Amino acid sequence: MKYTDQSQAKKVRTAREPQWRQEGAEPDYRFSLANERTFLAWIRTALALLAGGVLLEQFSTTLGPRLLVVALAIALGVLAAALCALAYVRWRANEIAMRHAGRLPGTLAIALISAATLGISAVIVFLLVVQA
Repeated sequence: MKYTDQSQAKKVRTAREPQWRQEGAEPDYRFSLANERTFLAWIRTALALLAGGVLLEQFSTTLGPRLLVVALAIALGVLAAALCALAYVRWRANEIAMRHAGRLPGTLAIALISAATLGISAVIVFLLVVQA
């Protein structure tokens, strides 16, 4: 779609953007790209957790009890989904803070995800030790 008027093109572009992207000053693109890379790293981590859950459920034939293994796989899937949601929330909050030249917000997500991963890993290690 070609626009003859620059203001007409801007109206269409801003109609698609959320309100928070129209506020404040446009941050340095290097910081925005760094924020995006961090978001993508969180998504890759979520995919790895999800793959671990699928792997655990599909291929752990000797690890038991089976119900506990399935519960751990589900926990990894839920953790992956939560990480995806938290990644977006964190990316958005950082973008808003940069647009308003404010401090980057802190998050409890890192501690919660670390604790959940530690707990799931500890149970899997315990099951492996008991099995041996």
